[in-house]
Amino acid sequence: MKEAKSKLVCLDCKKEYSPEEKTRFRCDCGELLEVISDFESFNRSPENWKKEFDSKKDEIAFLRYKDLLLPDLPEDKIVTLFEGDTPLFKANHSLSEKFGIKDFSIKHEGMNPTLSFKDRGMVAGVSWANHLGVDFVACASTGDTSAAMAAFAAQCPSLNSIVLLPEGKISFEQLSQPISSGAITIGLQTDFDGAMKLVQELTKKHPIYLLNSMNSIRIEGQKAIGIELLHQMNWKIPDWIIVPVGNAGNVSAIGKGIRELHDLGIIEKLPKLAGVESEKANPLYISYKNDWAELKPKKAENTIASAIQIGNPVSFKKAVRELKHFNGVMEQVSDKEIMDAKALVDATGIPVCPNSGVALAGAKKLRENGKIKEDESVVVIATAHGNKFSQSIIDYHKGENTYSNKPKSVKADLLEIENALGLNQ
Repeated sequence: MKEAKSKLVCLDCKKEYSPEEKTRFRCDCGELLEVISDFESFNRSPENWKKEFDSKKDEIAFLRYKDLLLPDLPEDKIVTLFEGDTPLFKANHSLSEKFGIKDFSIKHEGMNPTLSFKDRGMVAGVSWANHLGVDFVACASTGDTSAAMAAFAAQCPSLNSIVLLPEGKISFEQLSQPISSGAITIGLQTDFDGAMKLVQELTKKHPIYLLNSMNSIRIEGQKAIGIELLHQMNWKIPDWIIVPVGNAGNVSAIGKGIRELHDLGIIEKLPKLAGVESEKANPLYISYKNDWAELKPKKAENTIASAIQIGNPVSFKKAVRELKHFNGVMEQVSDKEIMDAKALVDATGIPVCPNSGVALAGAKKLRENGKIKEDESVVVIATAHGNKFSQSIIDYHKGENTYSNKPKSVKADLLEIENALGLNQ
């Protein structure tokens, strides 16, 4: 039997476990685990790593970067929806001017099959569940996690998926996704943090494989976002990468993946990393402003960025570690700032979700307060597609907002249409 390249290691006491344990998501001491892999055992130089990635350019992204994600996963156990290879949009001149950032790009993870970045984690998590031979997978979700998990699980006849949702707190589009993929979908009269607590209790009591971001295997899949981004940029490092933060798994994953590239010499410098929260769900921002103080869970208030309406982020410690390592910062933004930033980007034909609007508004704010300098390059990670949140778009544009584009209603008459278009002036 081939020696395993990866192990699970406690963030705190460093106790080690095998990733083959089906219900192991925390250390016996109660702390989260992380995957540590022996990349040196591949005996590749930085240039050979790059050649390896280039040689697999026609493979799915997960397989291309698999040696840095889950090297022990048998290829015949991979469950894919052909996710990844998402576009890196260069902001046009007008958008760059409005944000005050000359070199401004958007990595759009909403162009994945289920329309969010969660597909990156689920190709890893569901594939590993398939490898372990489990019967049930489960998650608590604010919408995107459940959509991805249910879709990937639907590709495996032997896998059944269970979704716990905070009832009435996700969009209709998000709710429709796990239902249509055949998941057992249960609405709970609580918020995400309450649903997260219950799914942990459920998976601890029963042989059900948990696929929230506290599952370190899933986080490994999301590392591909940052790795692929830098590969797309021909290994040129942007000055800033900006990520919206909710449960803090994605900023942790992106940071971990890029840090490992740096450790292997594949890249020679690190970008700065910025996390951005809604001011109505901002525990990491509060910690940052208090010199990275211990997490103080809070009751998240209702925010337009519903997918990151989380007051007790599971991956807090991992996120803080990565943000510190990257000399990073946290910022917070209001609902108005979120939707205004989203509207600016939407108007260029790039449809982003309100949660992506959090990161975009954060980029604008960081530029305005001088943390981002005029000549620095910035990549914002857009996490989901705008079409998953149609009601928020309609409400914004029907209202009296900064960039409202109100739909017009006239009689079915040519003259009325001409008048509405200003053609008879």
